[in-house]
Amino acid sequence: MRTIILFVESQVSAALGGKPLSDLHPWQIVRCSNAAESVQKILSQCPAVLVLEVEGREQAIQNILQLRRVDRNVPAILIIGEGSEEFARAAFRAGISDYFHWPAEIDGLREALHRLATSPDDHVCPFEQPTNPDKRELAFVGCSRPIQTIKAQVVKIAARNSNVLITGETGTGKELLACAIHRLSARSDKPFVRLNCAAIPDSLVESELFGYERGAFTGAHIRTPGWLEAAHQGTLFLDEVGDMTPFTQAKLLRVIENKEFHRLGGKAEIKVDVRFVVATNRNLEDMVAQNRFRQDLYYRLNIARIDLPPLRDRKEDIAMLLQHYIHEFNTQSQQHKKQVTNEVWNCLMSYDWPGNIRELRNVLEASFVNSIHEDIGLDDLPEQFRKRFRNAESPSTDERQQLLSALLHTKWNKSKAAAELQWSRMTLYRKMHKYHIIAS
Repeated sequence: MRTIILFVESQVSAALGGKPLSDLHPWQIVRCSNAAESVQKILSQCPAVLVLEVEGREQAIQNILQLRRVDRNVPAILIIGEGSEEFARAAFRAGISDYFHWPAEIDGLREALHRLATSPDDHVCPFEQPTNPDKRELAFVGCSRPIQTIKAQVVKIAARNSNVLITGETGTGKELLACAIHRLSARSDKPFVRLNCAAIPDSLVESELFGYERGAFTGAHIRTPGWLEAAHQGTLFLDEVGDMTPFTQAKLLRVIENKEFHRLGGKAEIKVDVRFVVATNRNLEDMVAQNRFRQDLYYRLNIARIDLPPLRDRKEDIAMLLQHYIHEFNTQSQQHKKQVTNEVWNCLMSYDWPGNIRELRNVLEASFVNSIHEDIGLDDLPEQFRKRFRNAESPSTDERQQLLSALLHTKWNKSKAAAELQWSRMTLYRKMHKYHIIAS
């Protein structure tokens, strides 16, 4: 049974325990009356979600920050009687996952809890010793809808033995996702072998993949197994599979179909049991149409598919990513950075992150090197990033117009406007701030 830590004072407590939310049956609700008690419950219960209801806005932010210091990854939902876009942004920055007005948006709260109740529970308690030491690596930092959907996909896909195609821009975490699929699968105690097809010259891909016999070519002094043999009974992760030559594609297709291959220069058939997880930042459908990627291989690989969204489409996760990386770099460097300044926060949220999570991590790591204060300021950001930020394109007027149209169409009901635009509520608040749109 999964647990809600419910830190409330009055009304929501009754509603969660009563008829309005009685269909959320998997939940065990643990009530707390103050932040200190909530901290103790987090340590002992390892909840799947936090729900906070507080009176004052400043106190709400302080409570969020306090609880986030205990657990950076657990989804947290804030409920408040009245608020503003400015307060929503402050709560978002403090680490809140979603934000609802009481009692007007009780249905939104129900939907959010139901979504969490039916999503996979891969959250690891921060002070719990996991039975699997690699379990922490399975969790994706973030609580946005795209990430919640992907977490559910990973659990389902890992349980099967199908080949997997992962698509997404550079830096979105494709290798991390492949590793998670392997570690949640029945092959988790077998090898997980990585091969970056783009990093190996065309002339060497075949020998790296299939291995070679002694004398197969100049310099082949001893028999050398390839990555396929190394991954036997485990998972072979082929990154940037779209960079494979047509000849190697044909060879790979034969392995997938027949589960056997020959080493270079060899005649003996080698049987192999491998699950293929492949990734690419290219559009394989276009490559198939242009005869640059084999259609039959594409169909063999595209059995289970996960499309990783770019960071610019899930900026609501940036707050949790910042907390995660600040903790990581504090641990590595034995520093005690607390957060980023308001200027840096606005800069990070306004930028479109073409390098995605990898770029965000690199920027923050460089800032740790430069910073001498408790908080990371604008001058601590690497100069090349500040240049990229200054040179970034101006906001799209089309997007601003779409946002205004949705708000007007829904009579400024922000929940309905977000649903109409297929955004999260936090994305809506961020866009309103970005385009200087003030609620009427």
